[in-house]
Amino acid sequence: MGKSDTAKLRNLGIVAHGGAGKTSLIEAMLFNTGMTDRLGKVDDGSSNMDFEPEEIKRHITISSSLHHCQWEDHNLNLVDTPGYSNFLHDARNCLRVLGGAVLIVSAISGVKAQTQKIWEWAQQFEVPMIAFVNKMDRERADFLRAVDDMEKSLGCRGVLVNMPIGAEADFKGIIDLVTMKARLFQFDEKGTYQESDIPAEYLDEAQRLRTVLLEAVADADDNLMEKYLEEEDLSVAEILGGLREGTLTGVFTPVLCGSATANIGVRQLLDYVVHCLPSPLDKGVQIGTRPGSDEIVERHPSEDEPFSAMVFKTNSDPFTGKLTLFRVYSGCIKSDSSVYNSSKDEMERVGQLYRLEGKKQVPVDEAGVGAIVAVAKMKATATGDTLCSADDPVVFESLLKLPPVISFALKACSKNDEDKIHSGLQRLIEEDPTLQISRDEETHELILSGMGQVHIEVAVEKLKRKYGVAVELELPKVPYRETIKGKAKLQSKYKKQSGGRGQYGDVWLEIEPLPPGGGYEFVDKIVGGVVPRQYIPAVSKGVEEAMQKGVLGGFPVVDVKVTLFDGSHHSVDSSEMAFKIAGSMGFKKGMEQAKPVLLEPITKMEIVVPDDCIGDVIGDMNSRRGKVLGVEPQAGSQIITAQVPMAEVLRYAPELRSMTSDRGMFTTEFSHYEEVPSHLTAKILAERKQEKES
Repeated sequence: MGKSDTAKLRNLGIVAHGGAGKTSLIEAMLFNTGMTDRLGKVDDGSSNMDFEPEEIKRHITISSSLHHCQWEDHNLNLVDTPGYSNFLHDARNCLRVLGGAVLIVSAISGVKAQTQKIWEWAQQFEVPMIAFVNKMDRERADFLRAVDDMEKSLGCRGVLVNMPIGAEADFKGIIDLVTMKARLFQFDEKGTYQESDIPAEYLDEAQRLRTVLLEAVADADDNLMEKYLEEEDLSVAEILGGLREGTLTGVFTPVLCGSATANIGVRQLLDYVVHCLPSPLDKGVQIGTRPGSDEIVERHPSEDEPFSAMVFKTNSDPFTGKLTLFRVYSGCIKSDSSVYNSSKDEMERVGQLYRLEGKKQVPVDEAGVGAIVAVAKMKATATGDTLCSADDPVVFESLLKLPPVISFALKACSKNDEDKIHSGLQRLIEEDPTLQISRDEETHELILSGMGQVHIEVAVEKLKRKYGVAVELELPKVPYRETIKGKAKLQSKYKKQSGGRGQYGDVWLEIEPLPPGGGYEFVDKIVGGVVPRQYIPAVSKGVEEAMQKGVLGGFPVVDVKVTLFDGSHHSVDSSEMAFKIAGSMGFKKGMEQAKPVLLEPITKMEIVVPDDCIGDVIGDMNSRRGKVLGVEPQAGSQIITAQVPMAEVLRYAPELRSMTSDRGMFTTEFSHYEEVPSHLTAKILAERKQEKES
């Protein structure tokens, strides 16, 4: 791939909230460019991009997929990204390596919280965007309302490049505000249209919007501003040049409209993808560091530079193995070669390179600057790693993992599945690093954490389909703790005689509470050798073992101070074991006297909700015994910071989705432990007792 080929390459993602029509738009793009001979549909399962059984079943994009096409002598790499909150992490990983994006705004629902998050990531990664107002042929479609919502919610400046002729059932076509021509469509799914003069009833509005377009374009370029002030008009070439400049610099976002499922406005969108979105040459230098140091390393988008690439996705399949997807930033890579993984400090063997077309893998011999390719069976490489030349290595900044928001305990459906669970889950985590697996040492449960309930359910479905492991999901047990509020001072004597050498240990203990987070403190105040030195550690060990199971519900005990201040011993019968048992018995007896209480984990939550849902969410948080610490306004939304008992939010993800119509998002992290209210303690302990009996 030479310089001219790189200049005519566009790596673009199609992004938006779930249900906005991303997959349908890519299907229309593939059809219009001749890559497919039919218009794939999401609803009937014939989509080229949503091919996983879990996606077909739910009619949503769960995992990003890739395809490519040609338009106006340009090569386009298309990435279909997920838009539902449970799977947004995949969209973020893709944005990290893309040159530009098409942001879909629904003419019906406008912008949702997920779109705002995607927009923030795009700004962070400096990804220019074109907006496409979709579903203009659907009931309640409103073009200008959608554009207004986009500008208010995202804080961007939308510049209209075309406008609709009619809306809903009366939607007939679009008016090109650059050429001032109308395109009337035949609604035959082939995108057939007739170009004509603008209908008289739309002419005044079209002229008004064109004036706004010209002013925006002139703002983006000083030379165009000068000409516009003199002549009050610009040529088509000058307008296109100004639109490109404004898009690449982020001054504004061009806005087009149409209908992806009816294949209206898609060809004009492809024109503007070619005109306005950047090539790898436009994106310029990629900054990294030398492995193991802070030395800055630059990689220019040239095949004369050393090879460098970033891995942005991993697919795992039980038959073909691991498939690693990466984007080339500099140099060139060939099939059947070797590369250096600078993130892991390992050489990797590169077999056959593939270009992806939905679920198809098409072999290619080499990949140059800007190419997005895949290779199978890399051993150490994972999502976020940098691949490069071993002679001139570089490491690009990787992505931080998003914290999981919900966890479930996994229970194998059969004994045979227990051994296979871990290997299957590890393969899924390779594919999706936001999944986390852990073993709760206290409850002995296998915990799977993810970005939402649907995320976890999809992982479990994949576990069964790909690796033949069936598991059930259960709510994880809450890790309660016990502590004391009072003090106790007591003697604990262990004496046993059953023939031969006996057992004798006698201790006096004082037990008192420590401040929250104090843990465990053991104080030795023995004087005069009443308890020999060699036995004192055994007393502490006995206390620690007794703390593993408290006297209320058998939960671990925290935040206590135990002082050993007196005791006695026997010259023959005393032993470490005797004093360990005496310490354990004494602690249990003393805890019963020292006003034991139950503690529960408190989580800190940040909840992003639309303005119109703030009252419902705060009211719900109060009903969960939560404390709202603050509310911070954002554009079109609010960030609620709260502390709430973990037991109250184990199933919060689907409930927040219901309250906010899937517009709310949240993160959660452990904060501290607090005493359980007395009226709930009895209920929790009764459930614990029943659980033990069963």
